[in-house]
Amino acid sequence: GIIAHIDAGKTTVTERILYYTGRVHKMGEVHDGEATMDWMLEEKERGITITSAVTSCSWRGHTINIIDTPGHVDFTIEVERALRVLDGAIGVFCAVGGVEPQSETVWHQADRYNVPKIAFINKLDRVGADFFRAVEMIRDRLGAVPLVLQLPWGVEDGFKGVIDLIKMKAVIWDDDMLGAEYREVDIPDEGKEEALHYRELLLETLADRDDRIMEKYLSEEGIETGELKQAVRAATTELQLVPVFCGAALRNKGIQLLLDGIVDYLPSPLDIPPIVGRVPGTGEEESRPADIRGPFSALAFKVMMDQGRKMTYLRVYSGTVRAGDPVYNPAKGVKEKLARLLKMHSNKRERIESASAGDIVAAMGLKLSATGDTLCSEAHPILLEPIQFNEPVISMAIEPRSVQDHEKLLAALRKLTDEDPTFKFKIDEETGQTVISGMGELHLDILIARIRREFSIETNQGKPQVVYRETVTETVKHSEIFDREINGVQHYAGLTIEVSPLPRGSENRFVNRCTQPELAEELISAVRQGVTEAETSGVLMGYPMIDLQTALLDVEIRETSDEMAFKVVATMAFKNACAKGKPVLLEPIMRTDILIPEEFMGEVISDLNARQGKIEQISAKGTLQVVTASVPLSKMFGYSTSIRSLSQGRGTFSMQFSHYDRV
Repeated sequence: GIIAHIDAGKTTVTERILYYTGRVHKMGEVHDGEATMDWMLEEKERGITITSAVTSCSWRGHTINIIDTPGHVDFTIEVERALRVLDGAIGVFCAVGGVEPQSETVWHQADRYNVPKIAFINKLDRVGADFFRAVEMIRDRLGAVPLVLQLPWGVEDGFKGVIDLIKMKAVIWDDDMLGAEYREVDIPDEGKEEALHYRELLLETLADRDDRIMEKYLSEEGIETGELKQAVRAATTELQLVPVFCGAALRNKGIQLLLDGIVDYLPSPLDIPPIVGRVPGTGEEESRPADIRGPFSALAFKVMMDQGRKMTYLRVYSGTVRAGDPVYNPAKGVKEKLARLLKMHSNKRERIESASAGDIVAAMGLKLSATGDTLCSEAHPILLEPIQFNEPVISMAIEPRSVQDHEKLLAALRKLTDEDPTFKFKIDEETGQTVISGMGELHLDILIARIRREFSIETNQGKPQVVYRETVTETVKHSEIFDREINGVQHYAGLTIEVSPLPRGSENRFVNRCTQPELAEELISAVRQGVTEAETSGVLMGYPMIDLQTALLDVEIRETSDEMAFKVVATMAFKNACAKGKPVLLEPIMRTDILIPEEFMGEVISDLNARQGKIEQISAKGTLQVVTASVPLSKMFGYSTSIRSLSQGRGTFSMQFSHYDRV
């Protein structure tokens, strides 16, 4: 998997890898809108990656499955689900920008799934490129131990090639052949001293972690290349070190050595520990080694709509499956049939007959399986750990421009929520609006563009509305009489009720304290119904009333009393009692968790205070600080943009509904 910040050059690196491994015969450029991996129209227009694209290629007799992921924080879900199924990742860093904010986010995501990583410092031909500063930033900001395996030969315009510290040779690329051919030469005199210094550092770092290397290093014996590579591979797979490579992808330099690095240092499915899952029903843990002959298990990590049909991406962890086989989904308890299996190359595909442990394939015919579901054989069921999703943080109202498109819009939204678990929609019962929610303003922009383009529905979007609530602050007793003639029939009812406030979050209650013997059950339920209906719209602004208790104290019954009269009198009494009970407006308060580097704490906290937020807790998480606060939702619109500008793009936040409180 290829992960990094926006514009560090992930997609360009992937294009070069595909070209040199013979998968594509022409290099696509992102800025021309021609990159193989950026195939959606929105991606070509904006020059950014939105969905993670899957492809595979082979190098030195090894098959490499590649996922090119987006860099924007709004599409973290794409990165998250790619990392969940990866065995190794390449972090691409820009030599000018170094470790940028989104690289931090995705790097920590990869740490959470224990994915071994190698770093590739790209764009060494650009003005202001600084290889050593980028390496320092990997150490400081990511908390990783970088292991420099290559040094740049020259920098900016003078960037010629790289110096390989394992073989102690310089590598130079042939520009006429688009970098397809390269040769090893002796290290130039001006680079010798630096190369020897970093070679010493390389051996010292490895000696700390490998006893065999330690012995040879201390007794000053020569260490063979094969031994060094083994030690680097072991330390990388165990997440102790991050090997660092360098180059300039746009100038076609450094890619073949990076491919060697992938094969030499990143684990194959056989190197990583077997995946662990739970047996449905018993809850016991079971591990599945990556054995082709073992029982079948796979994880669905992405769902896509393909010409109206559902295509599910699978990562196979154990066993083999053939097209047409039935598979079992233990989370939903259903059997499904894999109609066809496809090997993906970005958005092109080829049909294959079977897939086995370690493969990433797409399957057609799975109607019910969603992102994060496990698929396995029914005889040997297993539940793998699902993918964690963030809750959406921003919502807006959407409606079709023409009323006839309403059903079509709902169908389109259903398909998009299948595809993207961080996108949700609901129909607000109070306002009747369709409200969509997502991870950020860019996220919703792209989804609305897709609704227009893929489903041809023109829509209007509104600013989201906050839905308030009302309650009373004082206990009030109130008596009401209803005496009226309707259609020649006299109706009479009289009652006394008491309305009192309850603590926040206790909802509404109705209690009967009336001891009159002639009060029948039907009349009590008529009173209850009248009160419940009256609670749906308050006396201040017509918002629902919450957190109050209505007690029925006394009733007055005559021959002309009936259920209808009691229902009406209960509604009237409740409204008048609430009007006397000093009603107040309540607004939704959100529990907000903000993740920021320490140096931005001051600005973020003063901004929260300006938004009437209450700081509840501040705790450390690695190099970051977590601020937990309660903030009114009405003050949080546009916060995703503010937090990025306050923290130079390094802060992230999530919020969820906590409770209602007085405005």
